[in-house]
Amino acid sequence: MLNYITSMTISTSSLTLAGFVLCILVSLLLGGIICGAYVFKNKTSKTFAATLVLLPALVCTVILMVNGSVGAGVAVAGTFSLVRFRSAPGSAKEICAVFLAMATGIICGMGYFGYAALFTLILCIAMVILTLISSGEKDSESEINITIPEDLDYEGVFDEIWDSFTVSHKLTRVKTTDMGSLFRLTYVARFRKDAGQKAFIDAIRIKNGNLPISIHIAGTEEQPQL
Repeated sequence: MLNYITSMTISTSSLTLAGFVLCILVSLLLGGIICGAYVFKNKTSKTFAATLVLLPALVCTVILMVNGSVGAGVAVAGTFSLVRFRSAPGSAKEICAVFLAMATGIICGMGYFGYAALFTLILCIAMVILTLISSGEKDSESEINITIPEDLDYEGVFDEIWDSFTVSHKLTRVKTTDMGSLFRLTYVARFRKDAGQKAFIDAIRIKNGNLPISIHIAGTEEQPQL
C-alpha cells in the first residue's frame, strides 16, 4: 500500500493542461486536509483557514511555472506567503501551519503526489494528537491586561476578585502608559469553570475606574492590546 501511494507521481518536465489541473486539484485537496487538522478544536479566522486551503495550490503553481527549479520557487513562494506576518504577528502554531502548507505545495509542484499525501497525512495526524493533548488540560491560561490610574496601589487591590473568579493568578508585567499617568498590569490566570468573564470584567471596572481591560484566551489569535 505504501509503495502504491508513493508511486503516484506526474512528470513536470513536459507538463500538459490535464497535468496542471491535476496538480492544482490535488494541492487544494491536501490544503483542505491541512485546514481541517488545524481548525480541529482551535479557534481561527475564516481568512486564515482559507489561506491554508489555497496556499498549497499557490506554491504548487509557482514551482510548476519556474520549470521545477525548487530554489527559485521556494524563494518566490516564501516571500509572498509570509506577507501576512508582516502586518499581524502570527503565533508559532500559525507559522508552522503555513510552512506545512508550503511544503505540501512544493512536493505537489515537483509531481510527487504520493509523497505529498503521505507527508500531509503524517503531519496532520501529529497536529491533531498534539491538539488533543493540549486540550486535555482542565483549565486554559488567559492573559489579562488591566489599566489602572497611577494613584491606585495595585498590590492586593484585586485579591478578592482573583479569589472569586480564578484558581490561580500571577502578575507578570507592570508598564506605564499615557505619559506615566496610567499603569498597565499584565496577569496570567486560570479562570474557574463556573466563572463568568463579564462578571469578572465588571468587578475589575469598579476597582480601576472603568479603564480598558482586555482578556486574551489561550489558543485564540492574539489581539492588539488596548
